[in-house]
Amino acid sequence: MKVLIAIDSFKGSITSKKASEAIASGIYDVYPEAEINRIPLGDGGEGTVEALIEASNGRWVKKEVQGPLTEKVIASYGISGDGKTAMIEVAEACGLPLVPTERRNPLKTTTYGVGELIVDAMEKGCRKFIIGLGGSSTNDAGVGMLQALGFQFLDEQLLEVTSGGEALKKIEHIRTDNVHPLLNKCQFQVACDVNNHLYGENGAAHVYGPQKGASQEMVEQLDEGLRHFADIVQDVLEIDIHAIEGAGAAGGLGAAFAGFLQASLESGIELVLEFTAMETYVKEVDIVITGEGMLDGQTSMGKAPLGIAALAKKHGVPVIALAGGVNHENFQLNEQGMTACFSILHAPLSLDEAMDFDTTYRNLEFTTNQLFRLIEGMQLRKNR
Repeated sequence: MKVLIAIDSFKGSITSKKASEAIASGIYDVYPEAEINRIPLGDGGEGTVEALIEASNGRWVKKEVQGPLTEKVIASYGISGDGKTAMIEVAEACGLPLVPTERRNPLKTTTYGVGELIVDAMEKGCRKFIIGLGGSSTNDAGVGMLQALGFQFLDEQLLEVTSGGEALKKIEHIRTDNVHPLLNKCQFQVACDVNNHLYGENGAAHVYGPQKGASQEMVEQLDEGLRHFADIVQDVLEIDIHAIEGAGAAGGLGAAFAGFLQASLESGIELVLEFTAMETYVKEVDIVITGEGMLDGQTSMGKAPLGIAALAKKHGVPVIALAGGVNHENFQLNEQGMTACFSILHAPLSLDEAMDFDTTYRNLEFTTNQLFRLIEGMQLRKNR
């Protein structure tokens, strides 16, 4: 029996690595000689860097950087085992949880710390970068990050602008002669699962500004700043950053990565599947186990388990998905390659009880064990 376990974390409950461990334990109890590959999974959001570090035998790096309010914070990122690839979640340096609720104001918050992480990784030898967007507290179009990388943004008096979204409308000149010399040797892949343009009703400020603490008046001010910045970039660098799908992600960081760093903005799960060479594992096994905290209509919109199911379907490999809960409404996962889906909950529990680590671990182990006992019984029957 050859099995691939490629399961996402159950957010707030269990990591991808520990979930894989529980599932493997349930299988070995039935098939002690089973060949099991465990590849942690993520879709570009929370937990993705941990999954990529595990998949590449990499390591965590901690770095003190400027946080979103310019105060120092300790941020973590990953470096692959071969030392060539850095994996960075921007939220580590400019995430919303780093800003107390009463101080949330995207006119002030900066992405400068993201640039500091990139510089640190470059100077440690990394030339490839996988960036996870999402969860930012910022709306500065990535100007802070770019300043840390050596780009200069000047006002009409040729003075460098300050930080935050409020600085965008003051930018009149862009200088690139002091950009970090290693930057042109680097390649950036950015996990971006939104298609918002930079400004306008579907832009960064209008769609995401309010959840970052922006009032309606602030939203209008931020949107004007983003529009002005895009015009300056078009005039000076002849790059239309507004037109880029995903430019509005993470308060405009999508525009900064794609426009200034020539990054490719990619589906998070597709990026992870490529990095982990998942297809080479899928096509060699008898069955794939995947899953996440909740299987529902959102799962069919590009999340991790469906990416695995699509690969398995291509090679005719059955896929079992395990989840804390399975919502039947608008359920289309079977048609999209998922052979069967199961909830791991077997008795009424409160949400806190259901999300308890030990409970989740035991439930994953038990459910997997019962499923593989059924598979064993069917095989015995078939071989009579």
